[in-house]
Amino acid sequence: MGVIADKMSEITDEQWSSINKINREKVEEFLRESIQLSPQTLNQYTSALKIFFYWIKENAVDKDFWTIKGRDFLLYQNFLIRRGLSSSAVRFKRSAVSSFNNYIETYYDEDYPSFRNYVTKKIPSPVAVSVHSKEPLTLDEYEKLCTELERQEMWQPLAYLKVSFSTGARRNEIKQLLKEIVSYEPKIIGESKIYQTHDLRCKGRGVAGKVRKLQMDDIAMDAVKKWLSVRGDDDCPYVFVAKKDKQYQQISSEAMNRWCSVTFEKIVGRRVHPHLLRETRATTMVVEQGKDIKIAQKLLGHTSSTTTEIYVIRNDENDSDEAFT
Repeated sequence: MGVIADKMSEITDEQWSSINKINREKVEEFLRESIQLSPQTLNQYTSALKIFFYWIKENAVDKDFWTIKGRDFLLYQNFLIRRGLSSSAVRFKRSAVSSFNNYIETYYDEDYPSFRNYVTKKIPSPVAVSVHSKEPLTLDEYEKLCTELERQEMWQPLAYLKVSFSTGARRNEIKQLLKEIVSYEPKIIGESKIYQTHDLRCKGRGVAGKVRKLQMDDIAMDAVKKWLSVRGDDDCPYVFVAKKDKQYQQISSEAMNRWCSVTFEKIVGRRVHPHLLRETRATTMVVEQGKDIKIAQKLLGHTSSTTTEIYVIRNDENDSDEAFT
């Protein structure tokens, strides 16, 4: 079998241009017309479909897309599993190919009347396996992170940590924050100050996605103000930034990942990632503070509280003990 590359490397332009022209053109057309996909999902679909059709070129004599069969896809899926991809990664690549097939079935039924989506239940998805146990940060670990980042004067990662914990927001939402938020007046609730941000594009279907505002407490806002005061004046409008060619620009999601996987992990001594911060916020609210799940749902920006419940990590290992009392 042909080999793409270790760790499923991206298909290069040269590799992509070498595949069957009709396959390439139809994939590119599908991607252009997929306006219901968010920009991030569109990028992921682009990568997944290029990997699949390059595999077809290398392993299935570069078949035209309408002649690909279920057995071809089964071999491809087995290839992904043998390469050690997680079950979620394999399922996503299934989804990308299946969506492409649905597009062909819907819009080219007269041109290819015998074509059917070959990504079916007859080719079962890999069983979901949790590689890492879900264990939100404890409040002691969170305080340790804050204390150590302050000691090291790492003001930007500290601001990100406090904003993430306060808002429960996704990293791609937080990276959109503008410096202007420090001039916003807070809403006073009892003895608390609550700051609301400008509109942010959040996870959702289509290019526009969902739009919502984040809410944060004065602790997070003070951390943002401290970081901006240390940073000084510049022309970049974003709160969280990286330097390129001596100029600040909006930070990348990968840089936020590195704060978690390198800096934060070293301090607390275990795996940390942006999604864990979101789970920590949900768990703290519902389990530690006893807030209603609906409140956590609104803060995290979920459409359904059922989704929010997935983020709440409960220690219920001893619940079955009641059966013997």
